[in-house]
Amino acid sequence: MKKRLKINGLIIFLAILLIVLFPELFFRIGKENPLNEALEVFGMSLVFLGLLFRISARGYKSEYSKQGQVLVSGGPYSLVRNPMYLGIFLVGSGIVLMLFKWWLAALLLIIFILRYVLLIFREEKKLRSLFKEEYDNYCRQVPHRVRPSLAALLTKDFHEYLPVKLKWLRREVSSTLAVLLCVMLLESWDDIRTEGWSLYLKESVGIFVIIGLFIGFVFYLSRKGGQDERI
Repeated sequence: MKKRLKINGLIIFLAILLIVLFPELFFRIGKENPLNEALEVFGMSLVFLGLLFRISARGYKSEYSKQGQVLVSGGPYSLVRNPMYLGIFLVGSGIVLMLFKWWLAALLLIIFILRYVLLIFREEKKLRSLFKEEYDNYCRQVPHRVRPSLAALLTKDFHEYLPVKLKWLRREVSSTLAVLLCVMLLESWDDIRTEGWSLYLKESVGIFVIIGLFIGFVFYLSRKGGQDERI
């Protein structure tokens, strides 16, 4: 895990360094139009959703796996078999939609495949050796590794596949704030650099509204999780 975090940290550091050195190569131009504003809102929503998936998946696994002795199949793991990687992909996709040129979406997909597909296969091999037939049954019940099915999204409530507890959120608060801070700093720097303070202040209002909705949604999910646990 520590090695994986170091690699991910190095990738993020190099990406930010390239963006700062060559902003015209990466950032979209002419952002003050309805389409770009809608993309920024949608992208920020994807970032928050991806962070929620990571928080939920890590928290659910830490609470119910009994240190790897039990196969986790509920919560976000009932939607896809790798919800943490889904969260990473949503965060990356959201950042691209918010800030960057379209060709970076293809680059994101390539990096994601190279970084995580082989890792997923190795983890599946390990889980199959540990849980054998139980894992095969789980794969039949949840056939999607990362991409959730539309049927599952429509038939399940949010709190079923995206449970959140405040204690899970507290464990992830530093990494969550770090991601949000990086995104907001890049967004602010680009707006001020290209359009000036007026656009930055205007868009800041919308960003804070989305943050408020995100916080409210987190508390809603945490309350639902607490109620379900008492039942």
